[in-house]
Order: sequence, then C-alpha cells, then structure tokens
Amino acid sequence: MTFSEDRIEGYDFHLPEAAIAQHPADRREESRLLRLGRDGETHGRFGDILDLLAPGDLMVLNDTRVMKARMMARRATGGQVELLFCEAIAPDCWTAMVRPGRKARPGDVLHVAEVALEVLEVRPDGLRIIRTPASLPAHMEQHGILPLPPYIHEKPSDPERYQTVYARETGSIAAPTAGLHLTRDLLDRLDDRGVRSATLTLHVGLGTFLPVKADHLDAHVMHAERYTVPVETADLIRTTKAAGGRVIAVGTTTTRTLEAVAARFGEVVPCSGSTDLFIKPGYPFRVLDGLITNFHLPRSTLVVLVSALAGHLGLGGRSRILAAYADAVARGYRFFSFGDAMLLLP
Repeated sequence: MTFSEDRIEGYDFHLPEAAIAQHPADRREESRLLRLGRDGETHGRFGDILDLLAPGDLMVLNDTRVMKARMMARRATGGQVELLFCEAIAPDCWTAMVRPGRKARPGDVLHVAEVALEVLEVRPDGLRIIRTPASLPAHMEQHGILPLPPYIHEKPSDPERYQTVYARETGSIAAPTAGLHLTRDLLDRLDDRGVRSATLTLHVGLGTFLPVKADHLDAHVMHAERYTVPVETADLIRTTKAAGGRVIAVGTTTTRTLEAVAARFGEVVPCSGSTDLFIKPGYPFRVLDGLITNFHLPRSTLVVLVSALAGHLGLGGRSRILAAYADAVARGYRFFSFGDAMLLLP
C-alpha cells in the first residue's frame, strides 16, 4: 500500500513492546548510535560521535531542566487527583493536566500538603487553569516527582539520568532526550577536537509529544512552547556558517527552536518567544546541517520532523527513515526516551 507524506498513516511502523527502553544505558555514551548518511548507514556507540563530527562543527543543545511537575492532590471529599503542571501563565496561575479530569471542575479547591489550589477554568483542550501560590515551583521541588513518560514502567535508580548533564533552566515536563547521551567528558573531548557547543532553551511541553489525531498533517495543531536563544549562541551559529562549518542540532526541540527563529527573522538572532511550528516534509530548513535524535513513537510529530529533515539533507526522506527504523528494530536498538540515538549527517 502506498501512503502520501501528508497523511499521518504514512509515518506508522511496527514497534515491538520489547524495543521500548525501560532504563538508560549503564553509561550515557555507551548507548548505540545509527548514523544515516548519503553513503549508507553505520552502527556503533554514541561515543563514536567524536569521529563523526569535524573540527569547525557546532552542536546546539537544549539546556532545559525537567520540573518535578507531577503531584498528587487531595480533594475536599478526601479523594485524590493527579496533577501534571505544564506551564506558568502568571506568577500565581498554571495550566495543568488533571486525572481524573471530571473531579477537577471550576471552583474546586485541591490541596497539596499545606498548599491550596483553585481550579479556575477548563480549557477546550482539556487543560485546567489553576490558581496557585507564587511559591509553587518550590513546592513542586519538595513534593513533586519527575513526570516520566507513560511507556516507562520502571523509575530510574538515579533521577538525574532523566536530565541532561547540562540542564540548567527548569521548566519542562519532559526531557530533551537526545542530549541524555552526552557527558561532560565527551563534551570536553569534542571541544578539544574543535567541535564547539552552544545552548538555547526550549521548555518541553505538550507540543512536543501530544499524538497526532488528525488524518492529514495540516489539520494537526501544535501546542506552543517557550524558548530563549542567547546572544552567544546566535553569534556562534553565524560565525560557524560563515566559516563553512556545520550546525548540528541535538534533539528535535533544538531543531524547532532554531528553525522557528530563522523563519521569523531570516536568521538565528538572540530572542525569546514561543513556537507552535510543526515541521513537515517540504519545510524550507534555513539553519540545520545535521541532527542527533532518539528513535521516536510511530505516527508522531517527531517522526514527521525527522523525515522532513532527512529529505532536506538528501538522505531519502520518509521512506529512508522508516527503513532505518525497521533496520534498528531488527538489530535490537532501544527506542524512545531512554533508548539509543540516530545521527542524520550527509
């Protein structure tokens, strides 16, 4: 059966449950790496990135840090609901996912430890707007837990393994998982080889991982996510390009940030804002020359993005990505957040 690139069914693939990684590799850089280039595929370990990138290249990293955003709250009746705080829209107001939602109606008061939370509104997308004390982030740090994806059934023995080693700006509800393979030592060794790194911040929210429910890609609406690009990063991207070096995004969140800013201003400039950019095949990439990414869910916006970049880089697009994914399954690669990595580099 033939599928078109503009329908989500064209990004489906068979993934055995056993392929979903339940825990990280023993050592970050010992995860596996599939490199996809114009000359074919190579297979190795993530530490091989030292030999795959070249002096003059620039890696751009997302330095967001995952919040302890999942909390259990007590209702006035004594029952409990689970909250996942998504984003602060004011110092005393947050959006949140609530389960079960029917037990969190406007006017309801919920309690987390000694803190009272009031449900103000139910948005059309099902998120609740909740009035909170300005001290909520401190209460999350004390009483909350990391919101691991639902397909991970085992808590990591070290919660820091669900944070990148360079995580700095707290504000995400999921980790930018492509960066989980990097260590400080590996970053230092890359720098010694002349491969620079720079950071930006995109706080990972619902836009990154909500499923595509529409049949046609154009009908899918992304949730906006907040980003910041520092002066130093914009300058490094400009000088790297001018010198003929390659800009390599570490992760799809970095990809969306760089391309959203370049689409808005014509180039990457220092700025803050939000983006609901959904990158699909045919998208006119302006910045990226390569991508480090994990293996993503079937029928997800992330598989669509990776397919689009593969097409732009001359690597075969959707069909090549799906073939590489099938090969990865056959070779026993581990998928999703704690899984292995792929490098798209012509």
